[in-house]
Amino acid sequence: MMKESAFYATGRRKSAIARVWIAPGDGKWTINGQELLDYFKREVLKMVIEQPFLVTETLNKFNVRATVVGGGLSGQAGAVRLGITRALLLSDPELRSKLREYGLVTRDPREKERKKYGQPGARKRFQYSKR
Repeated sequence: MMKESAFYATGRRKSAIARVWIAPGDGKWTINGQELLDYFKREVLKMVIEQPFLVTETLNKFNVRATVVGGGLSGQAGAVRLGITRALLLSDPELRSKLREYGLVTRDPREKERKKYGQPGARKRFQYSKR
C-alpha cells in the first residue's frame, strides 16, 4: 500500500470499475500491475486518462496506482479517469470548478440496455410477417 498521503477514489464507466490511488510523486503509473502504455496501448485512451491532470496542470506531480475490472478498454479508461478526478478532488477541493468545467466530475450514466424476451436484442424486433 501507499503512504498516508495517498488519496483513494472509485471510478465507474459502462460496466468497468476502477479503484484508484494517487500520491504525490514523480508521475509513475501502475494499472493492474502494468505500466500505463503497456495496459492501455491506444494513444487515445492514454489521453482520456491523463485529462484530469492536464486540466489541473498537475501532470507528473502524482504517482497513480489503479486496479480495473470489467468492461472493455474504453470503459476502463473512462473509469480510471473518473477515479483520478475524484482522488484529485480529495487532495485539493478547489480544483472542482476547473474539473467540472471540462465535464470530468460527472459520472457518465449510460449503460448497456438489457435484452428483452421475445426479441433478438434490446430494441431489435423479429421481422413481421403478415401471412
